[in-house]
Amino acid sequence: MKALPAVRTFAQASCIALSVALIPGHVFAQAQPAPAAPAPASNYTPEVGQQGKDVVWVPTAQALVDRMLDMAKVTPNDILVDLGSGDGRTVITAAKRGLNARGVEYNPDMVALSRANAAKEGVGGKANFIQGDIFETNFSDATVVTLFLLPQLNLRLRPIILEMKPGTRVVSNSFDMGDWQADQRAEAGSTECTSYCRAFLWIVPAKVEGSWKMQDGQLTLKQTFQNLTGTMTANGSSNEISNAKLNGDAITFTAGGKTYTGKVEGNSIKGEGWSATRG
Repeated sequence: MKALPAVRTFAQASCIALSVALIPGHVFAQAQPAPAAPAPASNYTPEVGQQGKDVVWVPTAQALVDRMLDMAKVTPNDILVDLGSGDGRTVITAAKRGLNARGVEYNPDMVALSRANAAKEGVGGKANFIQGDIFETNFSDATVVTLFLLPQLNLRLRPIILEMKPGTRVVSNSFDMGDWQADQRAEAGSTECTSYCRAFLWIVPAKVEGSWKMQDGQLTLKQTFQNLTGTMTANGSSNEISNAKLNGDAITFTAGGKTYTGKVEGNSIKGEGWSATRG
């Protein structure tokens, strides 16, 4: 079966991004105001399977859109960016929950349709749409990123996402991020969704790999995304750490029979009764 990521029709769907190749060494600039999309033709209706730039457009269940937002635990304080926003389903749903939400979509007809749909739903002030390329648009202000892309596109986005602020939530419909293991996965109910019904959640981890100086010793960490290994040397005794993990900027591990928790703030970790400084 041909692997096809879904798109968001307003009646029942999310959309897939139409992307271009990531240019090696490219650093994207601050997003520029998008050119006004033309008004959609009165008879314009997206067709399932219609060809995009790199992908085709197929439907996904609204139930999974809702599930993805629930997994990300969105609040009105969040800024959501949907990479490949189609006709705006996810953006509009987020705006209805009180978020400022933004969609990035390559197809100008879909952008125009999204804006019209947002206006009809009364969320035009909170749901915004940019006509452009997901790899050429700055979405670093997002606290929640949603997407429905093929695995190879997810992998091209991954380095950009990993540079975002620790704690940023990323939710993908159906497709994973390679060896970056999801923090959570969930499925929409079978009565509400019949295909492409699984969602993955990742929380962008802080960067902690390296040596950290502690008051009475040293902590050495090796990092694989949110998973950690390493050793703690204190009072002349060295212990392997265990049960170590990052949840955004929150770190936890066990060493020498004691559990340590703390918050990573750049080159420092502050915990209750302990602290560490990188280098």
